[in-house]
Amino acid sequence: MPTPNERGRRYVPGLDGIRAVAVACVIAYHLGAHWAPGGNLGVGIFFTLSGYLITDLLLEHYRRRGNLGLGQFWLRRARRLLPALFLMLAVVSVWVALFDASQLSAVRTQVLAASVYISNWVTIAQNGSYFARFAPPLPLDHLWSLAIEEQFYLIWPWLLGLGMWVARSRKTLALLTLAAAVVSAILMAHFYQPGYDPTRAYEGTDTRAFALLIGAALAILWPSSEANRGVRPLSPVVLDSLGVAGLIGAFVLVWKTDSFSSFLYPYGFVLLSLCTAAMVAAVANPSSLLGSALGCPPLRWIGVRSYGIYLWQWPIIVLASPTSGEVSPFTAALEIGATLVIAGLSWRYVEDPIRREGLAAFSRRVRRTARRLQVRRATLTVSSVTLCVLLPVSGLFGLLPVASRGGDAAVALSSSVPSLGRDAFGPLPNIAHPSLVPHSVGDSYAATRTSCRSVVYIGDSTSEGETSPSYIPNPRLRLPAQLNDVGVRVVYSEISGARSIVETYNGEPNAATVAQSHVSAGFRGCWIIAMGTNDSADVNVGSNVGLVARINRMMSIIGNQRVVWIDAITLLSSTPYAESGMQNWNQDLLAACSRYPNMRIFDWGSHAKRNYFIPDGTHYTSAGYVARSNLFARALAEAFPAHAPANPSCLIT
Repeated sequence: MPTPNERGRRYVPGLDGIRAVAVACVIAYHLGAHWAPGGNLGVGIFFTLSGYLITDLLLEHYRRRGNLGLGQFWLRRARRLLPALFLMLAVVSVWVALFDASQLSAVRTQVLAASVYISNWVTIAQNGSYFARFAPPLPLDHLWSLAIEEQFYLIWPWLLGLGMWVARSRKTLALLTLAAAVVSAILMAHFYQPGYDPTRAYEGTDTRAFALLIGAALAILWPSSEANRGVRPLSPVVLDSLGVAGLIGAFVLVWKTDSFSSFLYPYGFVLLSLCTAAMVAAVANPSSLLGSALGCPPLRWIGVRSYGIYLWQWPIIVLASPTSGEVSPFTAALEIGATLVIAGLSWRYVEDPIRREGLAAFSRRVRRTARRLQVRRATLTVSSVTLCVLLPVSGLFGLLPVASRGGDAAVALSSSVPSLGRDAFGPLPNIAHPSLVPHSVGDSYAATRTSCRSVVYIGDSTSEGETSPSYIPNPRLRLPAQLNDVGVRVVYSEISGARSIVETYNGEPNAATVAQSHVSAGFRGCWIIAMGTNDSADVNVGSNVGLVARINRMMSIIGNQRVVWIDAITLLSSTPYAESGMQNWNQDLLAACSRYPNMRIFDWGSHAKRNYFIPDGTHYTSAGYVARSNLFARALAEAFPAHAPANPSCLIT
């Protein structure tokens, strides 16, 4: 049983049980457990619990010493958080440098952001997405939550001190804190837009602060040192009932919601915080039966090590199965086991010694151990500096030998991608009215060159990897080069995450606006429209512009210029991005094709393989993006071949 590092503080085993529940939900979510589509809510449990504990610690210091003790507070936070974090960053940096060098540039940015606890704002500033990645996930994506907590640790003590100076009583201080929480929840509602990627609302410090502040308000009204004073005989029963209701409520939210549930922003997240506050209030009482249950040895063991478990679980999952859309039970068991073992070792040999003794005392202990093992001080120093500093830094800057580039799955795929030849350019053919008979890419009619000299490609985040050197290292396999190989001389890539035909996101133009700008500038050529994923989601969440109207809008802008539409596919059975919505979009595309003689549809869905998808079920691996680029180019040549009339088939499969 761990003891608090601060003298006089009571250890509450049930709080470690709550930590265990939270981290178990997060791991289940990251492993794709079907029973936990909302397992990422475990992070919200951590937030409220942290808000309670930190505020309780500060107020207890004030009660004993007459000040908040900020210097000691931040020193203890540094001892507790930094050693394990930097150990994990060092190991991940070396691992990626050696075995997954295609992600090195992105991981370098993540390491720098994590080192100063601004990971969430870096992702937001880069218009990144926690949910809809267009490439294999990165091993440090999960550090956004630790950034929010650390920012809270730096800012909240000052605000708490100001509140104590302004407020005359605990109740007033708690009301001020809850008022700030309400403002934060309103900000989440403001930034959340149904049908769009919710990363800004999900990862913003301002939009998630309410979870921490609700915990802080509870600590003001119900400090752990007073949780057993003046409790009437029935109060423990009432508290336990509320705590059990909170625990059940949290599990229902994890079970019945997912990342795209509009109910969460902010109502579900606020409800989760209230459920967590109810659990904390119950277990803080020494006579709590719920506290005894959650404080049982297995949960307590996990809870004590939950920080290390959270740090290591995502890198292990990502690096052990970087491109798999599903994790088998056997693999999941191995990954969970490895996480627990590594986190246990980290706690025993790094985290607990440093939090108790400090870094200087820890260093002296290491030197004493080295002397017993007859290791010279100079050897120990050189080895420590090399392992802890030089190797990770060298890895981040690409100075280590590369055992595997990770992204070379895309390069390996090139051996199975057929060459598309280099015939002479031909004249633009006359376009016949298409039938609804599908025609397969690669059969006896298949062409290897297209009459399209210039192409505008409009796509959303499902296309971003097609032009990204991070995910297709070989430039010859990227979309522009593949189109060049079939005779396209000029490619205008208009790809933007979260793009739809009608709605706009983050100030970026929608697809209709992009198309109109090219037409207004005098463009005459061919078009590839890889849209529909976000449009289907927008309609699913209530857009008043239907699917057919979106297709018609694009076709009215393009006019009689030749266009290949790419159909949409996901692996999802729920959320606004469910495959059922994509099928509705594809059916409307096919119906529209009979009305527009210049329109063809490439059936990407018939070629997409399950292992092309990353775990979000919507975006692709490097191999998937290479296949898309190659097949899109071949489909363009098939639809509008050189030296021949346009393919009479509406559907190119």
